[in-house]
Amino acid sequence: MAKPRSARPALGRLALVTALAALTATVPLGSGAQAATAPPAVLPHAETPALHDDEAGGNADADDPAIWRNPADPDRSLVIATAKQGGLRVYDLGAREVQSLPAPAAPGPDDAPGRFNNVDLVHGMRVGTGRADLAVTSDRGTDRLRVYRIDRDRAKGPLTDVTDPSAPPVFSSSQQEINEQRTAYGLATWQDPSTGRSYAIVSQRERTRLALVELTAKPGGTVGYRQVRTLDLPAKFKLPNGTSWSPCAEPGELPQVEGMVVDPANGTLYAGQEDVGIWRLRADLTGPPQLVDKVREYGVPGTYDEATEKCVAGADPGYGGTHLTADVEGLTLLGQDGGNGYLLASSQGDHTFAAYDRERSEDNAYEGGFRVAAASGALDGSEECDGAAVLNEPLGDAYPHGLLVVQDGHDAPGDPERPSTDFKFVDAGDVLDAVDD
Repeated sequence: MAKPRSARPALGRLALVTALAALTATVPLGSGAQAATAPPAVLPHAETPALHDDEAGGNADADDPAIWRNPADPDRSLVIATAKQGGLRVYDLGAREVQSLPAPAAPGPDDAPGRFNNVDLVHGMRVGTGRADLAVTSDRGTDRLRVYRIDRDRAKGPLTDVTDPSAPPVFSSSQQEINEQRTAYGLATWQDPSTGRSYAIVSQRERTRLALVELTAKPGGTVGYRQVRTLDLPAKFKLPNGTSWSPCAEPGELPQVEGMVVDPANGTLYAGQEDVGIWRLRADLTGPPQLVDKVREYGVPGTYDEATEKCVAGADPGYGGTHLTADVEGLTLLGQDGGNGYLLASSQGDHTFAAYDRERSEDNAYEGGFRVAAASGALDGSEECDGAAVLNEPLGDAYPHGLLVVQDGHDAPGDPERPSTDFKFVDAGDVLDAVDD
């Protein structure tokens, strides 16, 4: 058991998720016939400026954060976050923007522009003549990874693009394939302690494929990468009644993975297959994957309606889990001393978070849940959360117990005429209190 601390759905799945909302509204967070109770609430301390996914807002849409701790001055730590076609945003611990970096322009008039989906960090990789901390992003628009060196005191901003100009697509063999956008999507980084090598695990949009990619130092301080191996998660599942089931989706789409995190203590990758559940497997993508938990909608049949471009849900056979409502989104690791701590998962469909025991010896048992609720009329909570990141280390006076950053898919009060998203900053100590209770 974990040690207590001391003193948005895709269009083709929308109707299915909506139809199941009423079914799952009274499902208990525990198992069996326990009474349904709302999970405890934690309140944000701050929020970043709203991003707007329209032309005036630069088509910026908040998605996934990462937390970089400044070891020399924790008060000057940073949150690095993706804004899809809006590129990258960098925030200080007061949730103020300190840098904005654009996504790459489309290579041609009919080609897809850059679109940053997920971000994670690599610490102390040898680059050029020294070591550096890096932010690595998945660029869904160009099917590439982009790499940024972190230098908090750099006059022009803390991030510098050091991507090797010859970096290849991760999954595609041509620009035509890239434009089809079955491209680099989810991302988690990992450093193998036995070799010191740095890797990214990348998922493919609308496919079940994961790719292990090694990051490599190139001349001039740039960083490239090479694919090591791939692994395909299942797309069909055998149910207890002997039938096979696949999540309903638009024709040609397979159940994709986005949220991922690697436990550095044992090299375990946790991958959220959005409409299925959370997988546990080796970060080097060898060995069989195991399903840790399922979404409530697991096993529910659905029929895709071409006219409405939506899925219509059938009767629930009762094979799903009780803690996650599709989509499974941001996964992040709240580590504690001695290998204790929690795996946190965004349960996007019911605006909550589930916490699982980090220890594999406990089989990642479910430990509780929480929600990020409104702190005031001006500071709302988190709804339909995509990405999340937590760091259980002191971050100066602002967050002495660490920080949880979560995406908010519907920033409020906001502008009702514009799509508005942002990131909420939550004290990690409050999260531990909520889960430990």
